[in-house]
Amino acid sequence: MRPSGVHRLRRLVPFALLPLLAGCWWYGFAGGGLPDHIRTVAIIPFENLTTSPDLQIELANELEEEVGRWLHLRAASEDRADAVIRGTLRRYETDIPMALAADRQQATGGRRRLEIALDIAIVDQTTGKTLWERNGLVVAGEYDESREIEGRRQALEEIATALIEGAQSQW
Repeated sequence: MRPSGVHRLRRLVPFALLPLLAGCWWYGFAGGGLPDHIRTVAIIPFENLTTSPDLQIELANELEEEVGRWLHLRAASEDRADAVIRGTLRRYETDIPMALAADRQQATGGRRRLEIALDIAIVDQTTGKTLWERNGLVVAGEYDESREIEGRRQALEEIATALIEGAQSQW
């Protein structure tokens, strides 16, 4: 029994899509990211102009984890790294009200927001060229009242995401 035209078409569709998918893959990833010689990175402790001393350490830990995971760079000391990530923590503001509970009988007082403002850059140590930079980056995290650590974690993740996306978008 010969397959009908519809069945024949279903078999051919995956093969017909291969050139299209290959073209998208090539276009989507060619030329992006960091230069090939960048294999190691040092995360320099950010200058901390905020009143939160732990923020500097938490940010360094978050960046180290995410840079390794998404950019596949190994951590190295500053004098041995191919690139460095550096910056300045400019502002850390908490307890920004977002919404209050409508029912006064509820135990929760509402949602809060925190913001972190910073300057951040990736610098190629071989050439001295700034590969990516964002001055005045402001990220936010939301949290329930008295759960600031959750909002802080969100904001730190946003910083890491901005850095990863910035590094991957280099043309």
